[in-house]
Amino acid sequence: MGDRHGPRRIEIWLPLVIVILDQVTKALVREHLAVHESIPIIPSLLDFTHVRNTGAAFGFLNAAEFPFKSVVLSLVATGALVAMALYSAALASHQLLARIGLALVIGGAVGNLIDRMLHGAVIDFVDVYWRTHHFWTFNVADSAITIGVIVLILDMLGVGNRPHPASR
Repeated sequence: MGDRHGPRRIEIWLPLVIVILDQVTKALVREHLAVHESIPIIPSLLDFTHVRNTGAAFGFLNAAEFPFKSVVLSLVATGALVAMALYSAALASHQLLARIGLALVIGGAVGNLIDRMLHGAVIDFVDVYWRTHHFWTFNVADSAITIGVIVLILDMLGVGNRPHPASR
């Protein structure tokens, strides 16, 4: 494990933790909330609401109906996961920020893919709103994907890659 890529523990443990947290929270939602039922967590700001997203990210294609929709979306997600895993495996050990970002995205994508394959839809439940304005309902996997993408953008912008002042 000490090759030029270094130990790959983060790429294994971080996605695994994300998938476990995601699936446990979704199981609790399925067990305790009927579809479209809500429990206020922070009044006028945050509810847990059981929603089934049959579309893609942010409800994209949620209203679209076509044959084998769940299978098509699962195949696209699987292809993207394979591409991300191959890219992650090619990163060098010093590219920690990129490896963490990809691990978060992969963990979230796997969590949502499990839902799509087992339930035909992704279980969302975090409902953030202000007055009549609602953000998209999301879950732990979506949060990991979003944070992972932000980390990847920071990596692309060179955050953390600047030389230490003493090494100039």
